Amino acid sequence: MDLDQLRTFDRIVRDQSFTKAAAYLHITQATASMRIRALEQLLGVSLFARGRTVTLTDQGMTFLPYARRMIGAAQEGREALRRVERGRVSIASLRTLVSPLITESLLRFQAKYPSVDVVVREGRQAQIAAMLHEREVEMGILCWPNIDPLVVDLEPLVVMRERVPLVVSPEIAAQLSNTPSIEEVLALVPRVISLRWWQADPEIAAALVRLARTSVELPTGPARRLAIKGEGLGFFVNSAIAEDVRAGRLVEISPLDFAPLYRDTALVVRNLAALERPMLADFVREIARECTLLGDIIDNRLEPAPGAV
Repeated sequence: MDLDQLRTFDRIVRDQSFTKAAAYLHITQATASMRIRALEQLLGVSLFARGRTVTLTDQGMTFLPYARRMIGAAQEGREALRRVERGRVSIASLRTLVSPLITESLLRFQAKYPSVDVVVREGRQAQIAAMLHEREVEMGILCWPNIDPLVVDLEPLVVMRERVPLVVSPEIAAQLSNTPSIEEVLALVPRVISLRWWQADPEIAAALVRLARTSVELPTGPARRLAIKGEGLGFFVNSAIAEDVRAGRLVEISPLDFAPLYRDTALVVRNLAALERPMLADFVREIARECTLLGDIIDNRLEPAPGAV
């Protein structure tokens, strides 16, 4: 049994495909199949039921957590050796929170640790969960609670609640009554903009899409431009449109029949032992400081910095 076999097994489980797993690992499908056959022969069981889809057998499901522990232990050992050679911290964040949470905190951190390497990666919820699972990063910023069934052992350090207002262009807002109904709003706006701010859309956001004549799902940048031009409305995380609202390019509206929406995000680690590294703990505190400026802190498990009052 070797790490290549275990990593291939884990990747096939995640992708539910030998072909996709091989592509991710930069090996041929034949090599992936050979590794799994060798692992199955060593264990004396079949790990996968092969057919139109690839699924785990009962034996494969039983073996999976042990395989992941072995992979994790090897990765932790390699990372520990790397840190001895050179200081390094690595984090992953939802794309929409990189700029508001990490920019200023990174500047303060680098002023204190000028020789430490910093790696910041961005992505969607599942990508960040995968990076944490595979120990590519030490800390993550993602939606909370995490509902990814493959990554359940995450420790929240700080949980932030951020408003997700419904916004339209000022031209649209000027035509609305002081307390508009959602029907009045949709009569003026050609489409609803759907953005994946949540792991699962709240009923209010899903209802808005159902009521609309048309809808479009877009990344944040083009979605903002569409809303500013009066060609759509949508629920935007406050940090993504706060500057547009202040500048008058977008206007928040509160239809009578739609309750306010919020999104909870968390700073998480795989294990609280990660905070035993002073430099990582300091970086986390700097990011937590930015969280207090962006939203409401509803949970904070961070110990104060040594010497803090």
